[in-house]
Amino acid sequence: MDHKFLELTESLHGSFEKLLALQPCSDGNLPKVMPLRGVYLFSESGAHLYVGRSNGIRKRYKAHTLPSSKQYSAAFAMLLARKATGRKASYRQGSESRTALMTDSEFCKVFEEQKRRIRRMDFRWVEESRPLQQTLLEVYCAVVLQTIHNDFDNH
Repeated sequence: MDHKFLELTESLHGSFEKLLALQPCSDGNLPKVMPLRGVYLFSESGAHLYVGRSNGIRKRYKAHTLPSSKQYSAAFAMLLARKATGRKASYRQGSESRTALMTDSEFCKVFEEQKRRIRRMDFRWVEESRPLQQTLLEVYCAVVLQTIHNDFDNH
């Protein structure tokens, strides 16, 4: 492996361990002091489900969980709602687009349920302010934890 890339990856496992060691929060009970940038993890009943990265962790948590969050900011809830309803992701205009799904009252109910579900999940984070390190750490955590809702597919 190239030494430049190896240097970038040396800190990943230590950050991963910090992430898992953090006492999780749920139901919006975030501490007053938390890092701005980093990688976060949603878990439910001991199963690690989704890893993300953000330059505003507190704001991103709210985007995933608040009732007022819309289909483009609550991406994890949209993903869970699609899976729960069997609606495939489509990034083209039409009946399966995010905008079209939000005109379907049954889908909207499931989407709202998923935001409430995510709010109840355990939420952890670890600080990482360097963009490339954030990306590598997100992928590292998703691979090691086998988070079932991270596919890293191109859409």
